[in-house]
Amino acid sequence: MSRWRKKPVEIEARQYDGLVIIGHPITRWIKERGGRYTWTTDTPQRLAIVTLEGEMTVAPGDWVIQGVEGEFYPCKPDIFDATYEEVHDES
Repeated sequence: MSRWRKKPVEIEARQYDGLVIIGHPITRWIKERGGRYTWTTDTPQRLAIVTLEGEMTVAPGDWVIQGVEGEFYPCKPDIFDATYEEVHDES
């Protein structure tokens, strides 16, 4: 078996606060970047992102990531913390 390391790559991400409002900053960001989303008909209503694998629900506290191909997908906070570190501008 061979071993592999994930290549370092920068992504953009925003953490979802759970609010269901018209013009939410995350939904504006997704739409402006060519992504698609819906609001579920569940009670309580939730954000759902159209991903390459189908529609995925975003829970409060989840991160929404825009990947290297421009795709959007949700990520649980513990996985996000284990996988990504913040990039600080060094200029």
